Amino acid sequence: MPFLDRITIKVEAGGGGHGSGSFRREKFVPHGGPDGGDGGRGGDVVLHTTTSVQDLSHLGGIPLFKATSGVPGSGGKRHGRNGEGITILVPAGTIVRDAGTGLVLKDLDDVNVDLIVAKGGKGGKGNVHFATAINRVPTEFEKGVPGEKWELQLELKLIADVGLIGLPNAGKSTLLTKISEAHPKIASYPFTTLYPQLGVTESGSYGRLVVADIPGLIEGAHRGVGLGDEFLRHIERTTCLVHVVDAAAPDPAEDYETLRRELESYGHGVSSKKVLVAANKMDLAGAKDGLQRLTAAIDAEVAPISA
Repeated sequence: MPFLDRITIKVEAGGGGHGSGSFRREKFVPHGGPDGGDGGRGGDVVLHTTTSVQDLSHLGGIPLFKATSGVPGSGGKRHGRNGEGITILVPAGTIVRDAGTGLVLKDLDDVNVDLIVAKGGKGGKGNVHFATAINRVPTEFEKGVPGEKWELQLELKLIADVGLIGLPNAGKSTLLTKISEAHPKIASYPFTTLYPQLGVTESGSYGRLVVADIPGLIEGAHRGVGLGDEFLRHIERTTCLVHVVDAAAPDPAEDYETLRRELESYGHGVSSKKVLVAANKMDLAGAKDGLQRLTAAIDAEVAPISA
């Protein structure tokens, strides 16, 4: 199933069960007192963040996420059973908005976080609650409250420490496979990475690092050229960026400047993040000259590598 980082879903909590208007029926007691029980509460709809899902594609094609309603109360002061709630799994980094207003309800930026997005309705009271010294045979009872209904927009912004960016075929995906157990598609033609890939690496004293490989950028990406800025939102949360530059390309310095211009045009603070430049493909002819030109032309730390 294709990568999906934006989706609109409908959720509906369960309604509360109605209270009962029952009366006791006992031998020789033709007009027994009220004994109607309360209705059960409706189930909630909950979003739960987890590492077991990487995007939102598993939510596609489901018209409605609906919890079950509470069971009505019954005679003998028996309380109706509560409705079953449902839990929707989403990756950490999911932003929840009201689809009608666009208002952000919650930014689920950590793992194992629960958010009730539709609250179940309260069960109605049975007629036993309405008995008084004056009204000993109450016929009134409460109906259950309907569950909440919402249409929600979910948007994923990956949670990663480091973002890998670069022009198509610069070697980002190869680098990711060498520092983690990720297995993105790799080929000798551009745009083999069609959606973000995450890799995890253990880095000695630095501990656990999550690295995101972002599909290749080209000039004009912020205007929608190529894959455009469709996935740049996934580097908004990163601590730093690694610009992967092909050192054997005709003009590595210009390639780097192209990346910088696209980040500045995109905005959202991504161009101000700490940057490390990985001058890749140092094993190829002309890479050493390209490295010298790159180092002389830009004001950033450059690390020569061969992924």
